[in-house]
Amino acid sequence: MSQTEETIEEVSQEPAAGTPTGETQDEDLVRKLTLRIGIVCIVLFSWYIASDRLTPSSSQAKVRANIVPIAPQVSGFVTEVDVGMNEIVEKDQVLLRIDPENYSLAVRQAEADLEQAGQNVGATTADVSVAQASLVEARARLKSTEARSNRIIAIEDTGVATEAEVDRAKANLASAEARVVEAEARLERAKEALGAAGAENPAIVAAMSRLEKAQLDLERSYLRAPDIGAVTNVRVHEGVYANVGAPLMTFISADNVWIEGYFRENNIEHIDEGDEVEFVLDAMPGRVHKGTVSSIGYGIGDNNSSIGGLSKSEQATGWLRDPQRFPVIINVPREETRGYLREGGQADVIVYTGGNFLLNGIAWAYIRIIAFLSYLY
Repeated sequence: MSQTEETIEEVSQEPAAGTPTGETQDEDLVRKLTLRIGIVCIVLFSWYIASDRLTPSSSQAKVRANIVPIAPQVSGFVTEVDVGMNEIVEKDQVLLRIDPENYSLAVRQAEADLEQAGQNVGATTADVSVAQASLVEARARLKSTEARSNRIIAIEDTGVATEAEVDRAKANLASAEARVVEAEARLERAKEALGAAGAENPAIVAAMSRLEKAQLDLERSYLRAPDIGAVTNVRVHEGVYANVGAPLMTFISADNVWIEGYFRENNIEHIDEGDEVEFVLDAMPGRVHKGTVSSIGYGIGDNNSSIGGLSKSEQATGWLRDPQRFPVIINVPREETRGYLREGGQADVIVYTGGNFLLNGIAWAYIRIIAFLSYLY
């Protein structure tokens, strides 16, 4: 081969000027991919910061309800348990009965003592006994209604109880008070029938006091449900001796229920009462429910909290410090969730604090993805 032909072949094997080699192409691809990933990271980081402020969410949320330990006010052997574990009960339904025999005997003895005292002063006391029993029953019902109504009225400002529930509680309380006033009036009329000497006679006054105490103890031998709800932790059966003040079961209200969501301290800045909330219950996977912010906690407990302390949130551990979390109380729709709102049940919540269309739209899609995933875990 001639020298000229060899030169031409070498030139033809050299890459044309301006044509990138394979190594250069790989570098360009990595550079473009890195740039795009960086842009995506910046966008996601910006969305995270903005959404954390304007559409904050929390997976640390639990269903809460009013819980009442059911404890007797008189002692005795349990003769009948009328409810079972996790049973739904109505207001004033009898839950269990303590042997009333001793208390019935005490009532009859007190009635006899009153009758004897009346004979000693020449007065008739039969009407007094009946009126006294009516007053004792009315006062017992008033005490139960007052405790139940005050629990609802006390949370009126927080928004946990609806306006209708508060109005109903106030009406029930007023009705119970009216029954007490009416019973007191009947008793006064019965006392007047005794005459001045009889009504003021120390023996009759003492006998009436003993009768009232005996009638009250007899009424208390029946333990009743304070409201509509369910009883759980029933650890009693017939034959067990019940002591005063020792809880025998636990009552969980079905009406006074709310969600307590724990949000990081640095994302509650824009949350206000009345803000719209969407939440997903683990007990109702795949469904998104609406609620409203009722109130925001002003304190949180720690290991140094004293008696009567504050709520405590679960703290995550790791190499980064987890921000403090504060409770946000959320009203829930009772009708569509009735039967699924169990004390301690878990939920995921998201709050819409403003009218940002883009962030609200992303949050709307996010909570529905969570609803779908709740089928899986």
